[in-house]
Amino acid sequence: MKLVILGGGGFRVPLVYGALLGDHAEGRVTEVVLHDLDAARLGAIARVLAEQADGVPDAPSVTATTDLDEALRGADFVFSAIRVGGLEGRAADERVALAEDVLGQETVGAGGIAYGLRTVPVAVDIARRVKELAPDAWVINFTNPAGLVTEAMSRHVGDRVIGICDSPVGLGRRVARVLGGNPDEAFIDYVGLNHLGWLRGLRIAGRDELPRLLADPELLGSFEEGRLFGTDWLRSLGAIPNEYLHYYYFNREAVRAYQEAEQTRGAFLRDQQDGFYAEMARATAPALKTWDDTRAEREATYMAENREASGAGERAEEDLESGGYEKVALALMRAIARDERATLILNVRNGTTLSALDADAVIEVPCSVDANGAHPLSVSPLPGHATGLVCAVKAVEREVLAAADSGSLATAVKAFALHPLVDSVTVARRLAEGYRGVHPGLAYLR
Repeated sequence: MKLVILGGGGFRVPLVYGALLGDHAEGRVTEVVLHDLDAARLGAIARVLAEQADGVPDAPSVTATTDLDEALRGADFVFSAIRVGGLEGRAADERVALAEDVLGQETVGAGGIAYGLRTVPVAVDIARRVKELAPDAWVINFTNPAGLVTEAMSRHVGDRVIGICDSPVGLGRRVARVLGGNPDEAFIDYVGLNHLGWLRGLRIAGRDELPRLLADPELLGSFEEGRLFGTDWLRSLGAIPNEYLHYYYFNREAVRAYQEAEQTRGAFLRDQQDGFYAEMARATAPALKTWDDTRAEREATYMAENREASGAGERAEEDLESGGYEKVALALMRAIARDERATLILNVRNGTTLSALDADAVIEVPCSVDANGAHPLSVSPLPGHATGLVCAVKAVEREVLAAADSGSLATAVKAFALHPLVDSVTVARRLAEGYRGVHPGLAYLR
């Protein structure tokens, strides 16, 4: 079975390959093709993968190419993890937004809109190439903003594109551990959009244990989200929000923390990864160790500004473990390729799942997966406050898609202006012009 990884020179690719190395069952991935526009990065990551595979019997073969069509032909699965504009683009997204006193995070607010506007046209082109060259392939999208990009691609390949994210899985595992359950056996009642969802229940042996957690302030404050949001707010909500909702619920504090930080997250990752790839240019550099040391620092500093703003302190050791999106991707491929039913939280088209949204809106919910793809499970409606936020952000996503399709600058301004975290049409206009000025990939907006 052939897996193509788009963005194959990206830093997190070894996580995916490491998960594949542990799969020895029939119907597994036997061939991995890395595709990237940057040949030097491809070479660096290929070296890391070679060291990972050393001594592993029947490790999937790895080839690398800068030719998209060559990579896609004959693919069974296409894993998309591209970053249009690179980390310099992410850093610019943050700078332009913070100069206007609004959030520039890569998937939330102004930064997410800018990232979406330059990513959607590229993702749509990829979807069209997949449809032509590998019409039977399944596309697993991890490219951010994941929900928005998945919806854009679904307009061309339908339900054969499925979005994944590690945030809901990580949240569910943390809550299950705190409650004394086995994270692999708990059912997570989670509903929303990508990076905009709520854990409303967690069933262990058929019993919802979330009320027990919410009733115990000490237990509730003992894990990442409890420290990040505060126990009083979580009890008021009656749910555990995805960590990215901190940008909405504590927006002023988050913006101030980003403005006061020595470096934004994007700038930190840009500099860190520049160092990694520069080190990998040395033929004698220990590839796997260099990558692993860099990854550990990356994970330890995740959402550092938010934790500082909330007084949450350093990340707990148990929150640094891997086992996120790469395991979701592997479980998804297994379920489809082997027709082994699995329940996973995924980004898929809504259908009739959430009545407040139309059938084509991509949402993030538990799904049953089999050889025919991912099927969203029935869920109870979201409360009014959550429905309002979901509908507002989905409306913004639709304006981003319309702007990417039409090339209309006025529509892009509308997307910025309608976002809950942008408080002025005047600011929206400056954001749109500012982003167009720093990103060549937005020159299409007129």
